[in-house]
Amino acid sequence: MDTMIELPAMRRSAELAPNTADADSRTVEVVWSAGARVRRATFFGEPYDEELSLDPAHVRLDRLNAGAPFLKVHELDTLDAVIGSVVPGSARIENGRGIAQVRISERADVEPIWRDIQAGHIRAVSIGYQVHRFEVSKPDGGRELWRAVDWTPFEVSAVPVGADPAAGFRANTDLHDCVLHRRDAPTQQGASPMTDQTNPAAGDAANPASNQPTEPNDTEDTIMTEPKATTTEAQGAGVDTRAQTQTQAIPAPDTEAVATRAREAERDRVSTIYDLAGRLNLERSFAEDLVKRGVSVDESRRLILDQVAAKSDETRTFGHVSVPLGGRDERITRRDAVANALLHRYSPTLFQLEDAARQYRGMTLLELARESLGNAGVNTRGLSRDEVATRALHSTSDFPEILSAVTNKTLRQAYEAYPRTFMLFCRQVLATDFKAMHRVQLGEAPQLLEVGESGEFKRGTLGESKESYKVKTYGRVVAITRQTLINDDLDAFTRIPAMYGNSIAQLESDVVWGIITANPAMADGTALFHANHRNLAGTAAALDVTSVGAARAAMAKQTGLDKKTVLNIRPAYLIVPASLELKAEQLVAQNLVPATSGNVVPQSIRTLAPISEPRLDAASETAWYLAASPAQIDTIEYAYLEGQQGAYIETRNGFDVDGIEIKCRLDFGAKAIDWRGLYKNAGA
Repeated sequence: MDTMIELPAMRRSAELAPNTADADSRTVEVVWSAGARVRRATFFGEPYDEELSLDPAHVRLDRLNAGAPFLKVHELDTLDAVIGSVVPGSARIENGRGIAQVRISERADVEPIWRDIQAGHIRAVSIGYQVHRFEVSKPDGGRELWRAVDWTPFEVSAVPVGADPAAGFRANTDLHDCVLHRRDAPTQQGASPMTDQTNPAAGDAANPASNQPTEPNDTEDTIMTEPKATTTEAQGAGVDTRAQTQTQAIPAPDTEAVATRAREAERDRVSTIYDLAGRLNLERSFAEDLVKRGVSVDESRRLILDQVAAKSDETRTFGHVSVPLGGRDERITRRDAVANALLHRYSPTLFQLEDAARQYRGMTLLELARESLGNAGVNTRGLSRDEVATRALHSTSDFPEILSAVTNKTLRQAYEAYPRTFMLFCRQVLATDFKAMHRVQLGEAPQLLEVGESGEFKRGTLGESKESYKVKTYGRVVAITRQTLINDDLDAFTRIPAMYGNSIAQLESDVVWGIITANPAMADGTALFHANHRNLAGTAAALDVTSVGAARAAMAKQTGLDKKTVLNIRPAYLIVPASLELKAEQLVAQNLVPATSGNVVPQSIRTLAPISEPRLDAASETAWYLAASPAQIDTIEYAYLEGQQGAYIETRNGFDVDGIEIKCRLDFGAKAIDWRGLYKNAGA
């Protein structure tokens, strides 16, 4: 008899064959199924073994051969999750294995995945499939065996882990019909109890009993199945094992059999607990606790039911809301509005109140926390102020993200507002990592030589000098505790992060200006400002037209690394300590009616842009400098880590504190690259 039941779709893990990767066509072969028997757990029922028949007559390859998608970890709800597709017509069954060729997308965000596949770092592949018909038998002394004799693979996914039964992935997909065909007697001769390590079935050719006609006393159930995921173990790094043959396992001694059954029982317990917790959307930590404490399957089912009941008492469920293409999620809009209300409360002049934020303008931090919990479906009725604060900081509500957004914006605003005077004459670059960066100081091009008729062109060389430095990491952690919310202390995550923003900007200035004041040695062993570099005045002179003119002339006479070619460097900036700021401004100011012609300030000096930096006063209140534009020649170079330009913050639930920890970080480095674009006079 056939009975119809319902199961969701299912998934199985398989493997990539990195040695088949073709860089030109961006294709690679996958072994999407080897028919391995794996353990399954029914919902609050006895576990069973599942086997996928790889008889070509039992597998519907239409969807794979039509160009099924190659996904990223079974993500079904975003277009970015599609990282390739199955090459049409490439899906086939050979030697009891399902094989297909996958073509990888050429999108920039997929390139790192393709490189990892070629290198063999990504090997695990999982397929999504639907079973339309199971044949069910029960070998003597073993679990039920559900053998899929009519099934459809419909997608292939790259996954990070393939062989861990507790790390399986299940999707909340629609149910579909499946016929469950039960036999009164076993259909396999000599079948033994199944384990998670059972060798894959090589199709019906390896299992003749499966081809026998249905007996009159057979029964069939029709069920609704879900796409599942089980695992085919990797066969070795970079080795294509599709052609390997099956071998008969040698019976183990009795002691080994006992140990094997114990391991099977433990794996069964662990996989069942994780499976039940995952289906009921419980936190993974809850399942991990049951596993670590050795709780039995029956006791775990009871505890899981209790946990589900407890969650249902405090959680309201909401229907799924679809966002139109190009629209904006209501949750994000609400979160931004609350953040704007808090920022406006912190500084009305810096942050204008938006219309969507007006409804939150007069609410305290605790009231906003209660609002966020309610929007997340948490019933806050009867909760104390402390309980509201604790749950808001340690739940799935938007409140931690709101606090993070407010902190980030106040920190960035203060960071960008701080005056960093070095940026005018220094050059910014991005570092790809924390390794030392080597900067080659190229010399001038060799002078051209006259070439006579039928003459030979002579080769020239470029002189060079190498400087190196690396990016360093600076950081601190700020904590927002539940006491902050209860006390409605807005300054804790507005003014304090703003102070950190100032501190980070000051640190950058300290690093760069520290190079000027410390006068460090260059790669040639000579100090940055030195007579041998011809960028240090031999006689200290006060800041005036004459001394500046002499400094300009010295920079213009700088030569290349060959000590011959004149570079004619023109200064663009006049750098002075704060004590000389007024005098520098007067020097470069327009002098309309001088008393005498000797007081006329030349146009070349008036074009200098004055830069006043108080950090220079600590070293000398009289010394002044000239700097060329970094577009003409290298001076000082500063670098941020790529993707982390300037101040960067990240948040997490507090571990050492009862609240949220906010980490402020700066990845920054600087170095003088060339001395010829800088000049110093000690002043008088």
